[in-house]
Amino acid sequence: MSNQKNNNFRSGFVSLIGRPNVGKSTLMNRLVGEKIAIISNKPQTTRNKIQAILTTNNFQVIFIDTPGIHIPKSKLGNFMVKCAQTTLNEVDIVLYLIEPYEKIKDSDLKILERLKNINSKVFLIINKVDTVAKEKILNVINSYRSKYNFNEIIPISAIKGTNIEDLLNNIEKYLPQGPKYFPEDMITDQPERQLISEIIREKSLYLLQEEIPHGIAVEITGMKKRENKDIIDIDSTIYCEKDSHKGIIIGKQGSMLKQIGSKARYDIERLLGSPTNLQIWVKVKKDWRDSDFLLKNFGYDSKKL
Repeated sequence: MSNQKNNNFRSGFVSLIGRPNVGKSTLMNRLVGEKIAIISNKPQTTRNKIQAILTTNNFQVIFIDTPGIHIPKSKLGNFMVKCAQTTLNEVDIVLYLIEPYEKIKDSDLKILERLKNINSKVFLIINKVDTVAKEKILNVINSYRSKYNFNEIIPISAIKGTNIEDLLNNIEKYLPQGPKYFPEDMITDQPERQLISEIIREKSLYLLQEEIPHGIAVEITGMKKRENKDIIDIDSTIYCEKDSHKGIIIGKQGSMLKQIGSKARYDIERLLGSPTNLQIWVKVKKDWRDSDFLLKNFGYDSKKL
């Protein structure tokens, strides 16, 4: 990199916010090119702020993926909402994701009200534009533009990659000049155990579909490279809230647990670059979502926000 490029290097923090299930995790994974955030068709699957890092010759962006803003129904829900709100004033740019609907939902009106109290630059990102006609997108833009003075409005499709280059160019334009905060080959600040537990939880949510609500957590209880062999042994536990859920997660003769393990192992081996021996147990912890001790134990500590 030349001295001129070094002098003009830009860096900063970008937060992704929006209602649950608008595609925040899909967009972040698309931007960074690696599977960092859990992706599921169930809302509220992201529980912690996850930082992903994109470094180019000209800039470095640290993306913060927050839980969807929603009405909390438990201590876990309170943690998730607090987690989303604390990022808004700490970043250079807020990417506010919406779906291409002309009528603004009440929950989006609440988010727009919150945005009026922050100093960060705000982009309106209209996701899933591949699902509607172009004239509808213009109506969406007009509806939202009348409610807030956005710095940029960019229609995209995170899943298809539409307009992602345009989004990145605009992010670069608004970033302040600054240093590289992280090494250029680093793509996340999350510990490997955290990422592995998220992968297992993602596969569980995907395979169980509507059978199990959000009352599951995953803990990595052991992780060790085997002596004299290129194999990593991983012990993990899925916690659920009811005995009946435990039976569903395990499945007939362990069939569901085998599927979860098989799908998780594929992504974990890609992440670690090594063969793994993954063991998964299932335990019942009733009402863990309302236990301060258990929430902290599973990594959801509001004091760290």
